Amino acid sequence: MGGWRVAVLCLWVSCGSVAGQLEYSVSEETERGVAVGNVAQDLRLSAASLSLRNFRFLSSRGETYFGVDLASGSLVVREPADRERLCGAKAACVLIYELVLEDPLELHKVHVHVLDINDNSPHFPAGDVQFHIPEFLMPGARFTLPNAEDADEGSNGLLSYSLSPSRHFSLDMGSRVDGNEFPELVLEKALDREQRATHRLVLTARDGGLPARSGEVQVTIVVVDTNDNAPVFERSVYRTKVPETAPRGTVLFRVQASDPDEGSSGEIRYSLSNSTKAKLRHHFHVHPRNGEVRVAASLGPPETLLEAYIEARDEGAFSLASTAKLLVEVTDVNDHAPEVNLLTLSSPVSEDAATGTVIALLSVRDEDLGPNGKVACSVYSAGPFKLKASFGNYYSLLTDGPLDREQVSEYQVLITASDGGSPPLSTRRTLTVSVADVNDNTPSFPKSKQELFVAENNAPGASLGHVFAQDPDLGKNGLVFYELLDIISEGQAASRLVAVDSPSGAITAKISFDFEQLRGFHFQVEARDGGFPPRSSTVTVNLFVVDRNDNAPVILFPLSKNGSVPVEIVPRSARTGHLITKVVAEDADSGSNAWLSYSIFQASDSSLFRISANMGELRTARLVLPTDAVKQKVVVVVQDHGDPSLSTSVTLSMLLSSSAPQVLPDFEDGWETGGHLSAQNLYLTIALACISFLFLGCLLFFVCSKLSQSAGCCTQNCCRSPEELRYGSKVASNPCMSSAIIDVTTVERLSHTYLYWASLGLGYDNNSLLFHGEYSAADLRSLASGVGLNVPISCIQIRNRKGDHANVNAMVSIFYGI
Repeated sequence: MGGWRVAVLCLWVSCGSVAGQLEYSVSEETERGVAVGNVAQDLRLSAASLSLRNFRFLSSRGETYFGVDLASGSLVVREPADRERLCGAKAACVLIYELVLEDPLELHKVHVHVLDINDNSPHFPAGDVQFHIPEFLMPGARFTLPNAEDADEGSNGLLSYSLSPSRHFSLDMGSRVDGNEFPELVLEKALDREQRATHRLVLTARDGGLPARSGEVQVTIVVVDTNDNAPVFERSVYRTKVPETAPRGTVLFRVQASDPDEGSSGEIRYSLSNSTKAKLRHHFHVHPRNGEVRVAASLGPPETLLEAYIEARDEGAFSLASTAKLLVEVTDVNDHAPEVNLLTLSSPVSEDAATGTVIALLSVRDEDLGPNGKVACSVYSAGPFKLKASFGNYYSLLTDGPLDREQVSEYQVLITASDGGSPPLSTRRTLTVSVADVNDNTPSFPKSKQELFVAENNAPGASLGHVFAQDPDLGKNGLVFYELLDIISEGQAASRLVAVDSPSGAITAKISFDFEQLRGFHFQVEARDGGFPPRSSTVTVNLFVVDRNDNAPVILFPLSKNGSVPVEIVPRSARTGHLITKVVAEDADSGSNAWLSYSIFQASDSSLFRISANMGELRTARLVLPTDAVKQKVVVVVQDHGDPSLSTSVTLSMLLSSSAPQVLPDFEDGWETGGHLSAQNLYLTIALACISFLFLGCLLFFVCSKLSQSAGCCTQNCCRSPEELRYGSKVASNPCMSSAIIDVTTVERLSHTYLYWASLGLGYDNNSLLFHGEYSAADLRSLASGVGLNVPISCIQIRNRKGDHANVNAMVSIFYGI
């Protein structure tokens, strides 16, 4: 902002030193870094010589607004300068600096002229201006306005004035003796405070800068009042209605008068005018300041019109006054409630009374006047009643429909008498109307049919239940008696089976019922009330006999003949799930008592058979093994689901045979178990056998080692005891022995099965044969030759235990040399 101008360079040479003066001009508020002039060029020096000659730039005031850039030799702005702050109201603002150079020593002065810019707006030091001008002042009056100030110089500080538009005032410039001008406010039109009490104008001062700046001040003119207006009421006539019972202090009116004058000229006092009659003055009281008119005494009887006058007067030097009329109408107050008087009442009323029957007669009255004394009556009841006006203030209460004591035996009839006041007053009176009973209801059962249940085998006289009929009538009309109607049901008279108690309706059994013979029957019971004539109704009772678990299941198949059950043939080739037979049973009971389930109670071999729990089908549970006993027995238990449950059993005999036998074996000689082991026992046996084989193998190896030193070994050492073989022990042979196991099954006749289990051990000079089952000497000899052994019969050792249900063992020891 701003530029620089170089004026005059003057040099003086004196006493070996050089002195000169440099002058520069710069506008105020110039920004930092702006070059004002080049000192080095003006001094005809190079910029580099300034540093070599120890150049110094000194200020007499110590300010740092300007400085010299040694690199370029330019005079630059260090801080923006504010002319008004530095020089105030001076016409010229000059900052003086000194330049000092050495080798040779030179001294120069630098004058920097700070030029003014229009950076200040005009302002009024006195602030807002207020004048108090009386409204009677004539036009042409003049009032001096304050001058504005502007800190700028020249045309920037030259001011002109203007005033906001107004019909009453204008602006004019006055001159003082010294020639200075000042603004003046001139009254152009007379003022009226009642029209406008305050005038607000704006005085504007504008300078001659470019662009121009301005300042404003508010001029307030307050118009001073004079008493030139009389008070004026809002209305000329005030009218109101007041109840007769209005208490003292009741506000009737609040009159309002206005006076546009100010001060005491506008202050108003209220009072009763002299035009008010003297006899009415004591009825009212007027507040002198707020204009409230209150009741001061009783206003008299209703329907009276009172007339009074009120005056409003101001307090000016020459007071002015005006009056208004007050009209007060005294009205009646609804302060009496209607009275309801009961003249006659007929209660109770028979429930068969005809519509329109008169029940009560009433009269009503009200002491108030006009609408407040007019009474209207109404009736409210949940029953069929209505109110009918008779004549004058009399009313009749009538029935408006049929009555039913069984639904409502008593009515509360509310009579309401209301007057025509506002708000209305009312009186309520409640009449109690009772309804007398007649026998108009028949005894009724909850249902037309009723069901009873009794468990069979009950004792005679046992309670079966009861019937109940309800009659809503009163007294004898509602007293119910019960009677059994003797009808034929299921071929028998009901009176032979059950009895009904007349007062209570309790039903008892005369006999003990058997579900298997009589599962149910029905009969009828009549209910009769005690009215005249009596009324009756009937109910049908269905009695169901409930089954008890008193019959055990009966086996229908297989049937026993002469105490024995036929033998079932099961082929040995039968697979798992092979149907052997089906047990069929029935139960005479019903429901869960007849639900049957089948189970195996006992079996020769429990792992061989299974039975369907619901169907009773007996099937094989696994494959038939050669080791299974020929004769098998199974005890099947048939059980119902009663509580407690009953059961029966049947013993089934099975013959494991691939062909039909000619003669059936005898199954009466006890139970014969199979020759096999269960899976769990089999695993244990195998584990024990393995451990035994290891132990016996080591022992046998040790013995054979000792005996190998002699000519031969004792044949008895190679024999195994029958006890070891009976539990499935297999002798572990030494390295010089071999063994073989042979299973042989043969059937010579239907009643016997032969099962041989041969264990053959071959050593240096002996063999051993072990046979398990029933046998004969001829059979053993044939078996020995059949396996390729020439065994002398003398070497066969036979051990047999008859009558033992365990396995039977036989051992054959064969001795021969190598």
